[in-house]
Amino acid sequence: MMLDNYLESVSKQFEYYKMLGENTFSQLNDEQLFYQYNPESNSIATIVKHISGNMLSRWTDFLTTDGEKDSRNREAEFDNDVQSRADLMLLWNEGWGCLFNALRTINEDNFEQIIYIRNQGHSITEAINRQLAHYPYHIGQIVFSGKMLKDKEWDSLSIPRGDSQKFNGEKFAQPKKKTHFTDEFLNRKK
Repeated sequence: MMLDNYLESVSKQFEYYKMLGENTFSQLNDEQLFYQYNPESNSIATIVKHISGNMLSRWTDFLTTDGEKDSRNREAEFDNDVQSRADLMLLWNEGWGCLFNALRTINEDNFEQIIYIRNQGHSITEAINRQLAHYPYHIGQIVFSGKMLKDKEWDSLSIPRGDSQKFNGEKFAQPKKKTHFTDEFLNRKK
């Protein structure tokens, strides 16, 4: 039961951050997805390329192979060479698909297994939590870039500025209930 609750919670959190990225992409034109502030910064497309590369490396055969695959070229993930929105979305969906497929393979029989990332042993919980910190870090970069590029035309992805009191009033007007914090955002933004 505790394992199922944990896996459901992390899956919903990953879905939430995936949604934040996608709702940012949908507000931007193609030029904005590939905009690079300077040579030392990353475009949104480059960040997506890195996230996808990390996900494919970490979650492909994660129970039996090291999470830093020999086939991964991490340095190339930061080349600003994604060519189109379609290519960006292919990378994005491939990475997330790999992650969600891997999460579905976790069960009571393998949950205590030690897995490795760069030869460092991790419990499955540690490996998931490591990535649950890493991916939102980059999704935050994507959202921040999108917000800067859209300026006043940005459509808030959470509680719009100035609406906190109204939002809280609606929340506290409802009876207490057990729900995951992402449920309302995932249901509202689809």
